[in-house]
Amino acid sequence: MTEQTSKQINDQKNKKILILAVRAGEIMMKSGAEIYRVEDTIERICKACNIPYVDVFATQTGGIFVSLDSGGDKSDMFTYIKRIKGSGDTDLTKISEINRFSREFTTTDLSVEEGMKRLKEIDHIKPMPFAIRLLGAALVASFFSLIFGGNILDFVCAFFIGGFSYLLSGFLSRYSINYFIRGLCCCAAAAFLALLASAVIPGADYSAIIIGTLMIFVPGVAITNSIRDFLSGDMLSGLARATEAFIIAISLAVGAGMVLTLWYSVGGVFI
Repeated sequence: MTEQTSKQINDQKNKKILILAVRAGEIMMKSGAEIYRVEDTIERICKACNIPYVDVFATQTGGIFVSLDSGGDKSDMFTYIKRIKGSGDTDLTKISEINRFSREFTTTDLSVEEGMKRLKEIDHIKPMPFAIRLLGAALVASFFSLIFGGNILDFVCAFFIGGFSYLLSGFLSRYSINYFIRGLCCCAAAAFLALLASAVIPGADYSAIIIGTLMIFVPGVAITNSIRDFLSGDMLSGLARATEAFIIAISLAVGAGMVLTLWYSVGGVFI
């Protein structure tokens, strides 16, 4: 085997490894993983293939930038830039599976081809059935209404209103409507239904129902990941996530506040 042929084979191997590592990072980022976790996973996969020089830079608003070099005098540096638009919904199942895959890849003799096959399987994992998620959202709203001082009537109202709001959110997401508009519409609908329920049902408290329903859409994961990115030194990604969470929180407040203001201005009765 000539030196030129050996170099071509090595280059092809490095390209496959680079594509594998970036693919794993892409799935993690789209599933809502922290930036430091994405970068660490990519670096571990590359170094498990005996690539000593690996530089990774990932950002929530940009994408993934990876450069690697095998370290030889005649080796070439490979750089891969993957633009990622939007992080999508949080999927802890995929994040957990990618973590498991990275540990398996670094501790066993799993080949790059087998690794790509595993990543395709992970990427095609379907989320929980919508009916189960809908039931979970309704229960979240109803139990939070109790936490914030509601009674059994508020519990029942929040259950149905929370389920309807989540159903509306799922309907709007089919049309690729952004988080701001989606949150505004869902919380506006929840506030209106809560006010209507409090006006029709004696003893129902609209405030507990609204707060309980809003808790479905509060960006808790984004806030947590933002803090973790800040603590790990990823200021740019932490700021991006914090801004995203802040905008979503504003949309929730605007949706509910707008309906409350209109209800009061047209002579609605607060009970």
